[in-house]
Amino acid sequence: MTIQEEASTPVAPQKQVSPVRGWLGVAAITASLFVFLTTELMPIGLLTPLSESLHVSVGAAGLMVTAQGVAAGLGVPFIVAWTRRVNRRRLLTVLLGVLAVGNLITSIAPNYPLILGTRLIMGFASGVFWAIGVSMAMRIVPEKHANRAAAVVMSGISIATVVGIPLGTLLESASDWRATFLIWSGLSALVFLAVAFTIPSLPSANAVSVREVFGLPVKNVPLRVVLVMVVFFVLGHFGAYTFVRPYLEESASATVGFITVVLIVFGIGGAIGNFIGGQTVNKSLRGSFIVGGLILIGALVMLLTIGTNDIGVIAAMILWGLAFGVVQLSQINMTLAAAPETFEAAMSLNTMAYNTCIALGALVGGLFADHVGVPSVIWFGIVLVALAVILRAVTGRRTTPAG
Repeated sequence: MTIQEEASTPVAPQKQVSPVRGWLGVAAITASLFVFLTTELMPIGLLTPLSESLHVSVGAAGLMVTAQGVAAGLGVPFIVAWTRRVNRRRLLTVLLGVLAVGNLITSIAPNYPLILGTRLIMGFASGVFWAIGVSMAMRIVPEKHANRAAAVVMSGISIATVVGIPLGTLLESASDWRATFLIWSGLSALVFLAVAFTIPSLPSANAVSVREVFGLPVKNVPLRVVLVMVVFFVLGHFGAYTFVRPYLEESASATVGFITVVLIVFGIGGAIGNFIGGQTVNKSLRGSFIVGGLILIGALVMLLTIGTNDIGVIAAMILWGLAFGVVQLSQINMTLAAAPETFEAAMSLNTMAYNTCIALGALVGGLFADHVGVPSVIWFGIVLVALAVILRAVTGRRTTPAG
């Protein structure tokens, strides 16, 4: 089952919404994904200036990713359950309001502890968005277009990777990191207005209880295996990716301009990988994950061996991005295939595991970077992604619901 195939199952389309307004709403939700994801990952491209300005180590600066990821992961099943009676349009506007204010506070915060606390609160908002965003898009267009609406919203991931994070790095080089977050606060406010004016009233349609969320992997062994693979993969990938800038500055004497190019190249590779994965997961979901994981490992090895020159770095980052796009799409589809009848609960768990491991990857990577050296973070990524590939290879050819 692909993400497009499951789209029309859990929710019904919203009635009496004009096609134009419906697609404007989908665009607003896609823009919401863009600002949420870029805000969460923005520090990756700004670690060096953040650490220097705030007088903390690079590893400590990486905790900005950790704080938001922990909150997004651990908070989502509880907050979604607690807001089960809240109109989804109203809820999304509140989440975007939190994001706008949070970015504003980050841009003017006088000290690092305040920034970390702010990122924690923003993480709760981010996690809830991931739980409700795609479902909202599917409800505001005609039922026959629900799959397309879901795909459009998910394209926001590629847009954020290709445009958002490199743009943040470029803005920082032209001004400073505080101006970057201030601009993102303004963007979040604009998206807030777009959601308020384009999305119709959306009463909650699919409340998921906390008990159901946490009980599902106890009974569903295939889902439990998939979640462990997600843990290994995300820990490895983000543990390494969070420290790309310090690694390239140390190993290849990379400039800010070159790092911006590298991040764009990675994002383009990810978009290509998403397209390739969309073609291959229907033919072999298991094979897509394994091959994508092996390519990702190869890219990290390339970064260690030939990543001292510009051509080697570009080649490694293109392959890394491509592999990430394939594996990312594969793991989402494996989650859905493991629990097709309880997709919301399964996706809540996926969101929890994914975002928590983004945070933990940044945390563990920071410890390696500070105490062993930045190159050790790349080795950490290789080992963890390899564990995910091995687990996928030895756990059967199909991911099906537990019987």
